[in-house]
Amino acid sequence: MQQKKNPPLRSDAQRNRERILEVALAELTRSADAPLSAIAKKAGVGQGTFYRNFPNREALVLEIYRHEMQRVADTATLLLRTREPDRALREWMDRFARFAMAKAGLAEAIRNAMSAPGQPAKPGNAPVTEAAELLLRANEEAGTIRPGVTADDFFLAIGGLWQIDPRGDWQPRTARLLDLVMDGLRAGAPGR
Repeated sequence: MQQKKNPPLRSDAQRNRERILEVALAELTRSADAPLSAIAKKAGVGQGTFYRNFPNREALVLEIYRHEMQRVADTATLLLRTREPDRALREWMDRFARFAMAKAGLAEAIRNAMSAPGQPAKPGNAPVTEAAELLLRANEEAGTIRPGVTADDFFLAIGGLWQIDPRGDWQPRTARLLDLVMDGLRAGAPGR
């Protein structure tokens, strides 16, 4: 038996969902216990609309995580269409850093959501890994990074992001770290 697919959302329903996710990301990053009613009010939607989209806190938190991860992944293709491969990679690294800082801010909410009984597993990171591979392969083909760097290598190299406090002035520190990683990727590149 085939599983029925949900029909696409109407444009106004999609805007409501996007607004809820945007407000919830900001509010839950500040406080894992932010009231859902306050999120709905700040998003400008009624309780019915809110709960039709997200029946509980856990569903909301896991969807924020999945949605933000997919947004980061989707950015890779767009950047490769509009930038040189090395510029696309470096800009994507900045976008990934913003995701990492939001994820760190949401960590408590994610832990709470995942520990609730009967909740699905945290969404996997396959979209982000695939995006990194896409960018790395484009750079390797262009000769702008050393050959043979894998997504695993890349994520290990930028692992210092997880040590940066997202509540502080994280932008200068992440920019410096990512510039160092980019310099390391360029070392030994055949096109240099």
